[in-house]
Amino acid sequence: MDTGTHIAMGIALGGIATIDPVVQQNPIFFGAIMTGTIIGSHAPDFDTILKLKNNAVYLRHHRGITHSIPLMIFWGLLISSIIHFFVPELPFLNIWGWTTLAVSLHIFVDLFNAYGTQAFRPFTNKWIGLGFINTFDPVIFSAHIIGIIIWILGADPAITFITIYCLLFFYYLKRYWQKKVLERKIRRSYSNIEGIFTSPTINQKIWRLAVTTKDKFYVARAIDGNIQIVDVFDRKPLPNNEFIRVAKSDPNVSAFLSFSKVYRWELTEGQDYTEVRFIDLRYRSKDHYPFVAVVKITKDYQILKSYTGWVFSEQKLQDKLLIEDI
Repeated sequence: MDTGTHIAMGIALGGIATIDPVVQQNPIFFGAIMTGTIIGSHAPDFDTILKLKNNAVYLRHHRGITHSIPLMIFWGLLISSIIHFFVPELPFLNIWGWTTLAVSLHIFVDLFNAYGTQAFRPFTNKWIGLGFINTFDPVIFSAHIIGIIIWILGADPAITFITIYCLLFFYYLKRYWQKKVLERKIRRSYSNIEGIFTSPTINQKIWRLAVTTKDKFYVARAIDGNIQIVDVFDRKPLPNNEFIRVAKSDPNVSAFLSFSKVYRWELTEGQDYTEVRFIDLRYRSKDHYPFVAVVKITKDYQILKSYTGWVFSEQKLQDKLLIEDI
């Protein structure tokens, strides 16, 4: 989810914590738990600082180890220990419990969008992205804002947010059902399907779809349940040559390949270099595929420049490649 929704969820958990009469009646205790749930609800995304290093490092590690089972325990202990240091008279276990619940909720809800997480490390490094909730879902965010407003107006926060979460449970079921309906339609229409990748948009009626078959990639949009194919690509295996070998050794390309679930490749020979480009097919936007990895390799197999990330025009991509070459 986006940062705003995660923080709103932290506030909601702090409100639910008032179900404990001691929390409700002790402003210091309430403040400590609210601090823990708000910080805990955002803590796994502290890895955003990796963007300061470069896109390859960020791409390889964002929502990776910081969203795993060991770090879920670590974040809860770290944040609650810091809070308890400043208010040692308060029961540590209560603060730790609510803080860890906030961290766990963050990791849990991130499983439902297309980006996904490596939530089950160290047992598996597989990316889990269920693909039926958008990274920013206006229904989920609005529900939390409405709950906060109702709380400010004097309603019981525990009852308010428990009710909202019960309603959101059915909303998640609805979105899951919508995804399954789209998948069934696709499977009835195409044979030899090897993968279906769904990505809901902010608009509740529109979904992005990428389908892999034995020999084709299909990129589609679903509007009100009607599936429209917008692009078809031949599914070609990567050639076994030196340019591809060198490209795969580049950190930007390597990070892209470790993350992307469905992509096509292009190899373009120029006068001074050969460009190898990898294009993720899940995020088509306005006739453009913004998530790419590109590497330019000289005739003697030296990497001139490379880039990976989200770029929304070809000109901006070339600008970034030029910047990296300076």
